[in-house]
Amino acid sequence: MHPKIQVLESNQSRRSFLKTGLSLSVAGAAAPLAMNLAALSEAAAASSSLASGDYKAIVCVFMYGGNDYANTLIPYDAPSHAAYNSFRSNLAIDTPFLTDTVLNPLTPLANARQYALAPELSSWMPIFNAGQMSVILNVGTLVQPTTKAQYTSASVPLPPKLFSHNDQQSYWQSSYPEGATSGWGGRMGDLFQSSNSKAAFTCIGLGGNAVYLTGKYTSQYQLSTSGSVQINGIKSTLFGSSACQAALNKLIVSPSSHMLEQEYIKTTARSIDAHDQVSAALSQINPLTTSFPINNSLSDQLQVVAKLIAARNALGVKRQVFFVSLGGFDNHTGLTKYHPGLMQLVGDAMSSFYKATVELGVSQQVTSFTASDFGRTLLSNSDGSDHGWGSMHFVMGGAVKGQKYVGTPPVIANSGPDDVGQGRLLPTIAVDQVASTLATWFGVSALDQLSILPNLKNFSQKDLGFFT
Repeated sequence: MHPKIQVLESNQSRRSFLKTGLSLSVAGAAAPLAMNLAALSEAAAASSSLASGDYKAIVCVFMYGGNDYANTLIPYDAPSHAAYNSFRSNLAIDTPFLTDTVLNPLTPLANARQYALAPELSSWMPIFNAGQMSVILNVGTLVQPTTKAQYTSASVPLPPKLFSHNDQQSYWQSSYPEGATSGWGGRMGDLFQSSNSKAAFTCIGLGGNAVYLTGKYTSQYQLSTSGSVQINGIKSTLFGSSACQAALNKLIVSPSSHMLEQEYIKTTARSIDAHDQVSAALSQINPLTTSFPINNSLSDQLQVVAKLIAARNALGVKRQVFFVSLGGFDNHTGLTKYHPGLMQLVGDAMSSFYKATVELGVSQQVTSFTASDFGRTLLSNSDGSDHGWGSMHFVMGGAVKGQKYVGTPPVIANSGPDDVGQGRLLPTIAVDQVASTLATWFGVSALDQLSILPNLKNFSQKDLGFFT
């Protein structure tokens, strides 16, 4: 189980409280209600009307726990691999196991530097070689560009509580400390909500409650891997009694003069309506022929995302932001035991999802990217690694200007020029820059990006150029 991100602040407004915290337990039901749908009528549309057929989706694949960057993208050239091996000999992946996943970019790296993907990510090789995937080197949370001297002297603002799971999850997803009430994915959704005729389906999560998807006006709509989850006792008899079912229906949708109850009733009604709409839309799509691996929770989530994209016209959406997740990456111990399996899950799930977008004819319109709390230390900690900062991430999709590296390879060292000790990378690319590049492709204006990404103004280069 990954840590849950808490998004409730003591000074939230009444509407924000209802939007982010409303829940109901009906007749002992433990299932989620999928009804974070308040404030739909208040959506702020900063974009102009989109043309018919102009659909785009962004999919965040979040790896909870802090993914180990050094065994995900492995230094391969002889000098680099020797340095990598010297710092984690008990964790290092030997070069004979990497020959099938060596990346050959269109523009080679300086000084003959080479990397290979973890062997379990071999399914990504055809996607990279076809130019539909790029590697983002040394990306992480930053307030502004930061040198090692500035970090050491504490002369510039830094993200709060570095190396802390909850805080860095929040900063990755929202650009604000833990307790934030909106994320940059949701804030992008705010701008396009009115362009979607069914605004409830602008921001959709299958990876648990995440601040990333919550906007100032937009609420995340949560589904399970089985699809939309209805309120028990609404669509079927309650305790075997149709009279109880009718009484429950009347109870939760009857008008009230109480301000909080009014909002509760409106949100519940939207949840019931949204369930019906999603169920109807998914029942109309043709089955996907793309094979998704079984016993893979991330794959299960992405398969539902693919089905929702297939149902985009029935759902009345032109812009969507999705969030899926996988936990288990906090490998202080057992890295060589657990991390390869996690890489297999991520690799197989994302490659299958990409193939599904090709099958649906929307690969140019759908972009997925990886994210995590932080990277980890290069130095081994017994048979694991500790919390770090910068990391290596990936962006995938038909619109990606692929088969390339974005950024500069960090020096492989302990307390070297590119790390702050133990091989904890000092990021040279900010999450805000990645988000800005995605937002530009998504259709967000440069001016609106400054309100979505509060730290973006501090970076001279905003668009990293990983789209065509």
